[in-house]
Amino acid sequence: MFDPVIAPSGTLLGLLQRGRGDGTLHALTAPRPEALAALNHCVLRDPRHDWQVENRSLYYARLYLDLNGELDEIEAHLFDAEDVLDADESRTGLALAVLGHLASYGRRDALELLRRYAAHGSNWAWALDELALRDDDAGLRALAAPVLARFPADPEGEAELAAAVRDAFEPRPWRLWAEDPRSSIATRVRAAHEAGCFDRWQRQMRPSGPRPGWSVQAVFDWAQQGLERGAALHVPAARCLTAVAGPEDRAEIVGAAKDGGDGARCTALRYLADGNDPDALDLIEGAVATGSTVVVDAAVDAFERMRSLAAVDRARGWARRPDALGAAAGRVLACRGGAQDRDLVLTALREAVRGEGPDAPTLWTLVDGTGRLGIACAAPVLRHVYRETASSHLRGRTARALAATDPSFATGFAVECLWDCEETTRELAARHAETGDARVVERLRRLAADPAEEAEVQTAVRSRIGPEETAV
Repeated sequence: MFDPVIAPSGTLLGLLQRGRGDGTLHALTAPRPEALAALNHCVLRDPRHDWQVENRSLYYARLYLDLNGELDEIEAHLFDAEDVLDADESRTGLALAVLGHLASYGRRDALELLRRYAAHGSNWAWALDELALRDDDAGLRALAAPVLARFPADPEGEAELAAAVRDAFEPRPWRLWAEDPRSSIATRVRAAHEAGCFDRWQRQMRPSGPRPGWSVQAVFDWAQQGLERGAALHVPAARCLTAVAGPEDRAEIVGAAKDGGDGARCTALRYLADGNDPDALDLIEGAVATGSTVVVDAAVDAFERMRSLAAVDRARGWARRPDALGAAAGRVLACRGGAQDRDLVLTALREAVRGEGPDAPTLWTLVDGTGRLGIACAAPVLRHVYRETASSHLRGRTARALAATDPSFATGFAVECLWDCEETTRELAARHAETGDARVVERLRRLAADPAEEAEVQTAVRSRIGPEETAV
């Protein structure tokens, strides 16, 4: 899957792609055809950079309800010829999740569309999981025959069926089918369930992969072999060293950290850093200066894991370096620094935004640290990140930092955050948004009454308004 193309943040499409609250508010005031076109674009071309962790489905489903949107374009997307050619679940997953929420809200057309796709679509397992949470027993039993027909009645087909039963996210349909009055269905599903349980037991009993021998050098060799295969094993290898190495092996490990092969060097640096070895910081600095890209990345990661006062003090000296170690030092101070480190963290935040943009991975830690340290003068930079980032998770963390640093947050961004796509951001907004705004009170009431809303959000809402105000 290609990275999505994100429209500018000032456009309706850009707001909806980002999942911002202002996206919903603007869509409700825009011409309905324009709003629906932007909404369909988002649902059919998933805008998330990481679709497995970012939320959009409930956000888009609520907007379909508010706009009374038709599902014709979703239907055409699901049953397009490309569904056969591209079975990647990321192509249809968001659309199916949106349909699931719409079915929960009582949209019968969404439920019927999910049933059809579960019977005939490539990403049928996702559709079945959505139905497992929303459909009645009769609807699920009607899908038993078409789903089982996907698996030929030969050894290979039965093995695939056993894997599907074993790996199902929602087991309800399979349990229903195992008790189906049609013996041809029940017998086959029960056999698949038993085979899946046996396969799981076998996988637990046998080793999952090669293991190092019980010596320091054997662990180093194992890490190097993994690196040559394209598998970074220095982290588990460092854990193995904890069990294998004794005080007499320290000289060998330090030597590997200085000039060993890449696998051994990464492993040794991780082991020494985790143990707060007195030479670890100097070895990390040397590795950044002389090591390969793999070694530099491992050294920086090992440094960021260190919790000692010595590591924090060294970070203060490294924070102005223009390299990966300097960037890591800024993150260490953001996590573990004190009030005296505010200027260094602010500088790191500004340089990251200026040099890498509002989606830089380093911003996650720096934004958290800015809020933790209460750096009030960082508010303009945080507002920029909030508006521009395509990551709804980073925006939520930025909102939390703004709540700690920006006096205008309660009457500004907190209001739109009540419509945000991330439940943690809506929860934050429910605790901070100024209730003098009529939109805020009405939105809090709707969130309190919405059965699809997360419990944490509703708890936050009810801490702001009385029980009599939540009645519908």
